[in-house]
Amino acid sequence: MPTEAARQLTRLLEIMEALRHPRDGCPWDIVQSFDTIAVYTIEEAYEVAEAIAERDFAALPDELGDLLFQVVYHARMAEEAGHFAFADVARAISDKMIRRHPHVFGAAAARDAGMQMEAWEEQKSAERAARAEVGTLAGIPKALPALTRAAKITARAGRVGFDWPDADAVIEKLEEEIAELRAELAGADPERLADEFGDVLFVIANLGRKLGLDPEACLRKATAKFARRFAAVEDMLASEGRTPAEASLAEMEAHWQAVKREERVTTDSGAISPEVEPTMR
Repeated sequence: MPTEAARQLTRLLEIMEALRHPRDGCPWDIVQSFDTIAVYTIEEAYEVAEAIAERDFAALPDELGDLLFQVVYHARMAEEAGHFAFADVARAISDKMIRRHPHVFGAAAARDAGMQMEAWEEQKSAERAARAEVGTLAGIPKALPALTRAAKITARAGRVGFDWPDADAVIEKLEEEIAELRAELAGADPERLADEFGDVLFVIANLGRKLGLDPEACLRKATAKFARRFAAVEDMLASEGRTPAEASLAEMEAHWQAVKREERVTTDSGAISPEVEPTMR
């Protein structure tokens, strides 16, 4: 008997087939393509990440369902074009996971997490070679968020020995890059400023990697913290009958510091749990 999961997946595949039916399907779904749907795929992946970051497990099944629908959507369009079908997608990932975990599904001896990570990377390297992807950095998607891609590229380079020895060395490099950026401020050449600013961001991504932190997650957290505090400043000003445009910078800064003090008091009381930064795998 099929499991409930198998039944529901079959149901979803049938729904997708109906939506794309050339005669009786949805007019919007019928005219979509890989290119037009790709943007939604990325968006849904971010919404999954957001639900996880916020520990919103009530919303997570819905967000994961949206992401699964994107996989089904692409597979359906591929099947219509004669490229592959959903079964090929599921088979490919199943075969890959079995291949990359010989200590679970094969005769290889059990490893600790560190040894398994090395074996995983060795297997991925072999797969890239089989696809004729040449070079240490081959296979890292260009569509990744910039900070994430920077961290992945330098992590890959680090595996072959091209890396800073520790976080202190990266901080020294960061200070060097900031000095170079500051030197360009007087000339204000947009292209040179952009180049130096990019170098600063690249080194910061490396610093996060050296500290075992995901730079993208850290930046999202910092941005959320700023938005939360600024909203509190707006609320404080609103209670005074004013908007930020009607307040001076000094007044807004005073409110900002008050918000930070309140957050520290709340955190110390245990009402707010400290947020934990995800580590880079």
